[in-house]
Amino acid sequence: MIRKLRCCVIDDEPLALDLIKKYIDQTSPLTFVGAFTSASEAIQTLLGSDVDIVFLDIEMSELSGIELATVIPPHTRIIYITAYQQYAYEGFKANALDYLLKPVSYTEFLASVNKAIRWFEREEKYQQQINAENDPKYIFVKSEYKLVQIPTESILYIEGLKDYVKIFLENSQTPIMSLMSMKALETYLPSSRFIRVHRSFIVQTSKIRVVERNRIVFGKQYIPISETYKESFNEYVSKHLLTYNKIKYD
Repeated sequence: MIRKLRCCVIDDEPLALDLIKKYIDQTSPLTFVGAFTSASEAIQTLLGSDVDIVFLDIEMSELSGIELATVIPPHTRIIYITAYQQYAYEGFKANALDYLLKPVSYTEFLASVNKAIRWFEREEKYQQQINAENDPKYIFVKSEYKLVQIPTESILYIEGLKDYVKIFLENSQTPIMSLMSMKALETYLPSSRFIRVHRSFIVQTSKIRVVERNRIVFGKQYIPISETYKESFNEYVSKHLLTYNKIKYD
């Protein structure tokens, strides 16, 4: 796993709750984010935080774990904790990743954790595959009766000229001209890396070095940021803008 899995525990039995919390604390792939004795206490954390795993008691007086599962976000995996084996089938019907029988041993806890880790690793690989498919490393464009392969990473910006586009690349003085529309190119290029800043310009965000007076500076070339696209560009910048107020000290 690249990151630790964020976990919380919900159990109305304090001893059982403390035991699972102890197990989480001593298991390095996990990080503890909260312990709750009722569903009502836990719901805000589950909906407002990025919880990966919830260790959830099935039998609780206020609201059962099965009922709570219906409002838990789909990206959160559930490992049920129960004293009654007959509830296991009902738990799996509620999309549980696993279940643990009380009293829970650390060996059984680790087995469930390893199952969760494998699930998140598969999910991560799947997302990487989807992202790779939606983020091509190369594109082919027609230019002067030829097909030219362009690494998307090398694109600085694209300029639209009526029915043509000019693709400006790093370490190249001459842009590649191709017969296509800006709209078609904008739709094909991944929005996670390319942003339209003007009717006639698309830029690769990672290549932006200087923004000056509503213009993006590429050497001697100034790319205007039009009113139509200013809001979306400012949103992108604000996500990456480091100011004094954002700096946190230990």
